Amino acid sequence: MLLISYDICNDKVRTKFSKYLSKFGFRLQYSVFEISNSDSVLKNIETEIKNNYMKLFTEEDSIIIFNMSETCKKTCYGYAKNEEKEVFVIG
Repeated sequence: MLLISYDICNDKVRTKFSKYLSKFGFRLQYSVFEISNSDSVLKNIETEIKNNYMKLFTEEDSIIIFNMSETCKKTCYGYAKNEEKEVFVIG
């Protein structure tokens, strides 16, 4: 699983990037996507970032890719959209 977090100041660039990521996974939070991992998906995303987004960045922009292992545990609380059937709500 990949977690991709981004902070992009330009609204147009940020919207374009989020639409691009939505082809591969789903939005967990406003600037965080969860994507099923494969080497080809990761390579495609990294190539797209390097070729099309890095040149548009200011010093305030960043994208962070977390490559999570299969043994990594994910626990969700609240109302975040996710693929798991069970969601814990604390109220």
